[in-house]
Amino acid sequence: MQITGTHINYYFICHRKLWLFANGIQMEHTSDLVYEGKLIHESTYPQRSEKYEEVQIGGIKVDFYDTKNKVIHEIKKSDKIETAHEWQLKYYIYVFLQAGIDGVTGILEYPKLRKTDEVFLSTKDIEEIKFYENEIERIIALVKVPDVIDNKICKRCSYYDFCYIEEQT
Repeated sequence: MQITGTHINYYFICHRKLWLFANGIQMEHTSDLVYEGKLIHESTYPQRSEKYEEVQIGGIKVDFYDTKNKVIHEIKKSDKIETAHEWQLKYYIYVFLQAGIDGVTGILEYPKLRKTDEVFLSTKDIEEIKFYENEIERIIALVKVPDVIDNKICKRCSYYDFCYIEEQT
């Protein structure tokens, strides 16, 4: 199985969401929040399409890659799940490294907040990513969907209705 940046991101947010997504139950297309994030990505930096490239390597697709400076730019709507965003970007840098592209760094951009964070990949991060890849494969292979996490972020999740609907008996 080819792990993507979305798998890494969902690993840090919710193992149930990861399992559902990886097992073909995808709800993002019904989410206004996901749509808003796509609009921010497409409209925030229109000049970038001339300067930087959207790059796809293996299972990942980065928003913008500055080939001259070897910087991956990842655009996010909010910094509420910043750890997940940071590890997703570290995973992108890791995939570039695996493809033989050394010296890549990253910038997380939150245009609505006018905030940016630099992201680097350390040797320790590489070991952690290998652990996360194994954990992701283990979670995806589970026979039963993981339990709901009942966290405050659940209410804004595209899977909310799926996870919290009650069956009529």
